[in-house]
Amino acid sequence: MKTVYSPDHRFHFPQGELSGGAFVRPFECPERWQYIVDALKGSGYTEFLNPDALDESYLLNIHSAGYLDFLKTAWSQWQQAGFSGDALPTVFPARRMQQREPVDIDGRLGYYAMALETAITETTWKAVYSSAACAQTAARLVAEGDACAFSLCRPPGHHAAYDLYGGYCFINNAAVAAEVLLAAGKQRVSILDVDFHHGNGTQDIFYQRNDVQFLSLHGEPKEAFPHFLGYADEIGEGAGEGFNINYPLPRGCPYQQWLTALDDALDKVNQYDADALVISLGVDTFEKDPISFFKLKQDDFYDYGARIAQLNKPTVFVMEGGYAVEEIGVNTVNVLNGFLK
Repeated sequence: MKTVYSPDHRFHFPQGELSGGAFVRPFECPERWQYIVDALKGSGYTEFLNPDALDESYLLNIHSAGYLDFLKTAWSQWQQAGFSGDALPTVFPARRMQQREPVDIDGRLGYYAMALETAITETTWKAVYSSAACAQTAARLVAEGDACAFSLCRPPGHHAAYDLYGGYCFINNAAVAAEVLLAAGKQRVSILDVDFHHGNGTQDIFYQRNDVQFLSLHGEPKEAFPHFLGYADEIGEGAGEGFNINYPLPRGCPYQQWLTALDDALDKVNQYDADALVISLGVDTFEKDPISFFKLKQDDFYDYGARIAQLNKPTVFVMEGGYAVEEIGVNTVNVLNGFLK
């Protein structure tokens, strides 16, 4: 299995994030990437590729032009306004407030942000661009005949919606991979999100489409970020009705309960008869993850990787979350090793 990665990930590293009322070092930190690379090399993975230049036409299929312009210009506008430190919003368009985009940067940040933990820095766009390029290149490898590929994306992407960022995500990398596969001639693509947190952004992008099936196993949204999407009755709309499938799971969920949901999701991928599969690979379902509440153990990651392989479909793995940093490499590689066994 080839790994597509970029050292440009390091260009996104905010000073901190708000968590539990305190300003703390971000859980989504550069070491996550290095632990995964070290674990891959220690497990005998040898094929590492830098991404090709990003074709931004894929981004315009999944994100609004105004949102992409915002991501590219937010930092310069922040500086022009005379602000120091990382760019964070202070106001959001709450319920019953009109949804017109403001002109000043403070308003624009709130207009496009879904959460306050995700800051924009001087070089965030460079990292975001390379992360999306990794997903594009991995998907092209699979579209051109590789059975599988791993896109080591950082920043992650599954919380990035059509015109919203947050949850550490700016561009939806899994959606980029799906668009590349469709452009290469695949008729149906399934995106299976095994991150602890609901892939609200991926759901938003494909909610009215039937060429991409979205399935997400995640923490019950009444108790877990992102809180406002991820319920079981969200099944898609219009042409997309029936192609959005959520599995909200309770606090303390053990592997066997999680596995029941996974097996159902895999069965639904088979029923859909997907031509290719994209895995939003978050390993924050791990029992020691600091911002999650499932109870998967390290061996469980190997087991479910093997179960995904039984679908026997061209597969792109796209890295998402996982914040037990010292274990993220082992857990990630266990999924890939299980898939390849």
